[in-house]
Amino acid sequence: MKPTHIEHIGVAVKSIDEARKFYEEVLGLTCYSVEEIAEQKVKTAFFMVGQTKIELLEATSLESPVAKFIENKGQGIHHIAFAVTGLENWLTTTEGKGVQLIDKTPRCGAEGLDIAFLHPKSTGGVLIELCEDKNKK
Repeated sequence: MKPTHIEHIGVAVKSIDEARKFYEEVLGLTCYSVEEIAEQKVKTAFFMVGQTKIELLEATSLESPVAKFIENKGQGIHHIAFAVTGLENWLTTTEGKGVQLIDKTPRCGAEGLDIAFLHPKSTGGVLIELCEDKNKK
């Protein structure tokens, strides 16, 4: 069991509109999707770099985990997401290895992916997201 690739790197920002300027005007990337995920109280914007995506995350509520992250740590890298197959099995196996899960069952994330997070207390301080695209099987 190992990830197939880095699915994306999540970057917490105060404003997607402001942050987009850097990625588009300086790096020359194209934002191909902007989406709000109401359940997670977040708005996302995606840029493709090779096989990996950059996901900008803007809180849509002060109660959003992204808002709390920015309040505590400032803007910056929020998480690393790995693409996996068999997400439910990953969660069971990972928890069996003593890793603390934030999500014990997958939930729907941006771009229709099934996602689950691993707690940074168990991953060396890095918030890890596991993603499965069930449409790519």
